[in-house]
Amino acid sequence: MIRVSVMYPKQDGGKFDYDYYMKKHIPLAKDRVGSALKKVEVFKGVGAPGDGPATYVTVAALWFESVEAFGAAFGPHAAEILGDLPNFTNVQPVVQIEDQIL
Repeated sequence: MIRVSVMYPKQDGGKFDYDYYMKKHIPLAKDRVGSALKKVEVFKGVGAPGDGPATYVTVAALWFESVEAFGAAFGPHAAEILGDLPNFTNVQPVVQIEDQIL
């Protein structure tokens, strides 16, 4: 099982519309990648140890069986899904693919 983490860094002047993200963008992504998406989790950054600010405004965790399954499901719809980003944020996300080892 792999996780695709989509992390939106907190930055000065950054905007993030959670209402649009949760009601429009996440359903769009889920619809396009279909059953290849095994689970999705969305986290809102609230802080860091020692009362510091959150590093990321939002982190989405998208679970797939394999890198190949992710590529096959996301690839054909990448332009549409990524093209929706300006509708809810002006922050460039950091994306990382991770292999679950525990």
